[in-house]
Amino acid sequence: MAAMSDTNGAAKGLVVYALVFAAFLYLPVLLIPLFSLNTGIYVKFPLEGLTLDWYRELSERAPLKAALVNSLQVGVGVALVATALAVPAAKAITRYRLPGIRYVASFMMLPFLVPSLIFGVALLGLVNRLDITLSLTTVAIGQVVICLPYAISTLLPRFEAFDRSLEEASADLGENAWWTFWRVTVPTIGPGILASLLMSFTISFDEFYMAFFLSGTDATLPIYIWTQLRFPQDFPSLLALATLILLFSFAMVLISLRISGLGAVLGKRGPA
Repeated sequence: MAAMSDTNGAAKGLVVYALVFAAFLYLPVLLIPLFSLNTGIYVKFPLEGLTLDWYRELSERAPLKAALVNSLQVGVGVALVATALAVPAAKAITRYRLPGIRYVASFMMLPFLVPSLIFGVALLGLVNRLDITLSLTTVAIGQVVICLPYAISTLLPRFEAFDRSLEEASADLGENAWWTFWRVTVPTIGPGILASLLMSFTISFDEFYMAFFLSGTDATLPIYIWTQLRFPQDFPSLLALATLILLFSFAMVLISLRISGLGAVLGKRGPA
């Protein structure tokens, strides 16, 4: 009984710690939607009043719309390229026991450990060395470097849970490796691919350092927000914009995790 009581006490302590940690981490973020409704331009309590004017003002800003379109274009391209590179990489890591494969896999995960600021400076030096004009394309290339480890880590569990006997059965029925991959492997790991696309798009959409160092005259949404921070009168509108981005990012991450969990279930069952 004493041991059980100690276990229950430890469990309650961990729950309290988790709640305090979550509040410390997310409470400042949750204040952004609150202050975005304030009629005043200063972030302070008490609020001067409640209004939705800052949200309506966003639709009237042409540079904001252009930055949003740029971010969407880059995000879609980065998601497609990062996922396309991550699928064969994840398959190679899980299927083939080649010499040094662990070191290669660790090297591919390097962007997890190295700050994006360092990668941004390094890629800027490389681009200048190669005399490549800065543009949204160079931003996309840099963001692929950042997103690739996340895409691989999302797909690895799908390949590890995949039943290889399905591919063997397809080969026994006379299908070649290429069509076996498209007709058997891809449908089974499909939720993982979709989760990788959503995760990569979300990371690219919010990424700042690569866009800061590698963009030319076309700004992405994070760069637009950063340039507007020097104007106090625009700060409430930025809070409204930040609120919309937070909602969008949380929705994408939740959908990605949901799809990733569905992929684990389908990977165990196999295709119908």
